[in-house]
Amino acid sequence: MPIKTLSRFTVGDQIVRYLIDSESQRVGLEIIPRSMADRVVARRELLDEPTLASLPARWLPMRAWNVDSLVQVGLVGVPGPGRFAQGRTLRNGSATESLQFFSQRKKGNRIVTLMKSALGFTCEHSLAWDKGGEVLQCKTRFINSSRKPLTLAMLSSFSLGSLSPFHADEAPEKLCLHRFRSAWTAEGRPESRRLEELQIERSWIGGSVACERFGQVGSLPVRGFFPVAAIEDTEAGVTWAAQVAWAGSWQMEVYRRDDCVNFSGGLADREFGHWSKTMAPGQAFETPSAFLTVVRGNLDEATTRLQAAHRTDVPKVEDDLPVIFNEWCTNWGAPTHDNLVAIADRLRGTGVRYLVIDTGWAEGPDDSVLKIGDWNVNRKSFPGGLQATADAIRERGLIPGIWFEFELVTEMAKAFAKTGHQLHFDGVLIEGGGRRFWDFRDPWVHRYLTKKVIDLIRDNGIGYLKVDYNDTIGIGCDGAESPGEGLRAHIEGVREFFWKIRRELPGLVIEICASGGHRLEPSMLDLGAMGSFSDAHETPEVPIVAANVGRLIPARKNQIWAALRTTDSPQRLAYSLAATFLGRMCLAGDVHHLDKSQWALALRAVKLYRRIAPIIRDGVSRRVGSEQMSYRHPAGWQAVTRLAGSGKQALVVVHSFAGQFPKSIGIKLPEGKGSPWVIADSFHVNRKPPAIRGNKLVWSPEGEFRACVIWLKQK
Repeated sequence: MPIKTLSRFTVGDQIVRYLIDSESQRVGLEIIPRSMADRVVARRELLDEPTLASLPARWLPMRAWNVDSLVQVGLVGVPGPGRFAQGRTLRNGSATESLQFFSQRKKGNRIVTLMKSALGFTCEHSLAWDKGGEVLQCKTRFINSSRKPLTLAMLSSFSLGSLSPFHADEAPEKLCLHRFRSAWTAEGRPESRRLEELQIERSWIGGSVACERFGQVGSLPVRGFFPVAAIEDTEAGVTWAAQVAWAGSWQMEVYRRDDCVNFSGGLADREFGHWSKTMAPGQAFETPSAFLTVVRGNLDEATTRLQAAHRTDVPKVEDDLPVIFNEWCTNWGAPTHDNLVAIADRLRGTGVRYLVIDTGWAEGPDDSVLKIGDWNVNRKSFPGGLQATADAIRERGLIPGIWFEFELVTEMAKAFAKTGHQLHFDGVLIEGGGRRFWDFRDPWVHRYLTKKVIDLIRDNGIGYLKVDYNDTIGIGCDGAESPGEGLRAHIEGVREFFWKIRRELPGLVIEICASGGHRLEPSMLDLGAMGSFSDAHETPEVPIVAANVGRLIPARKNQIWAALRTTDSPQRLAYSLAATFLGRMCLAGDVHHLDKSQWALALRAVKLYRRIAPIIRDGVSRRVGSEQMSYRHPAGWQAVTRLAGSGKQALVVVHSFAGQFPKSIGIKLPEGKGSPWVIADSFHVNRKPPAIRGNKLVWSPEGEFRACVIWLKQK
């Protein structure tokens, strides 16, 4: 068979293998767990099924599999893919098929593979890793080496082939696609489907392509799907996972034309994301990064490893994961100096560190949400200006924070009329819901927002910035060769402005928010200390959404709100507060009006949270419980166990919902590294406390919508 191993590298506990077809010089990429190297099997070379016997001899023999290129590239004006693929995928068109191996080099923790095409371009595939090598960072650089312009229609960030290497044939009913759907206030819903359910099977003679292309289009990257997916070999017990780090339109594809399944992703292409980019002779273009991993284990183990792709360089004040209070669910867009001081008085000395002033601080009409873009302080609500309020908050031992939605402009703001600096599509202003969008490719916009945002934060002593973003641009904008390229360049400009904030205000704590959790991907989350998990602030599904999101981003970045109400029973307060132990605790609601017993219960939760914060920062979470069909009407129960990095402490957060659930919920204790587990502390309002019985932690909910937090220790 002409397929050979070009090179092989050991990266941490993974083996990276490059395959080459000696006839076509096509190069493919596969990664396998190091511990499974001896389980890799020799694939069948030819199809040998009885159904082929009646075919003409000139059609035979038929190859059972081929090397799938580690770079997928499409060019405008070059023939696309065959086998009924056009309109479903741009993979394996003539541009990709023309790529041939040229060279490969390894320098430090980076492997660069160079491929050249007779069509006049070069592709540089880069695979890099940090110490430990648990996650691989993959991207592609395209260079126009011809004498004429070339227009890209697709360029992958990653493409994995040869799935699964643990089967000689097509592995029927053994491969499963995991992905995570996402909607407003219902982020990160897991979905697992056998590839056969998605009709990703090899046709009997390979006469057609099977493909599932999915992603999102626009400027809310976690809308429809999270940019995370995995393929699991359920028989071998191996899972491959990938994450695209991009805040604009993106796509992933699961593809098959023979025995092997192939998995790729990156920027959304011309068909899916309206993207094309014209490259002048000598010009180069690099894709956003994608992160890859493979584990001998399940989906949770794979997604936990992908979390290592997130940066952790945050201000030192974040080291102990401070508790946040946000006043949005208190004042609903009408904050004043007086009500903020009242809140600060209630929070003084409690262990809460940030008090965030949300929307409504800027000058505007009665409904101040409609006036975004001028960013002038509302002197009726803040007669002494923001600095007087920020000073009052600091005097009470808290760090003042402020909300901005600086990428948008709304009607009734004077800036709404500055249309020359806003995004257009087909010559018309992009507008929806009374919102328009600044064009972040425009230097004027950066200068304007430097004054309005950065200078205001610096001049008023603000220490925390919540950046919201409550709409999407759609398929793209004018000003480039395609709407998708206009969007891509605009998103790059947005990220540049975030970096400017970080450079000029290095101690500022930044929260990434976009209608709650619609920007929870590495390229945006790396710009801040944390992100808002959702806008599901006080609904029964909060623990479910928080646990879902906790599978996909680090817990230290997963900000979860507990909106506390004067009408809440102790059980309801405990239910809300317990959910915040799944990530970063953010209090909200009527804290300065809670009665003595209600406030004492909240302070119990804050006190315990501060003690267990190191487990949140460095642990690993696993969820068990009922599968939820309706998030709005949850039933059954859920428990999340988080084992500390030391292996000697753990946190268990249990919630009961409606309907049927066990009278006593038993949760298997984690495998620690010390003596038997003991309960160090707990937070609940039930008559019967949790207990350890054998190898299980047992808790009785005593009713619907109850919760318990348990801190476990070993000596």
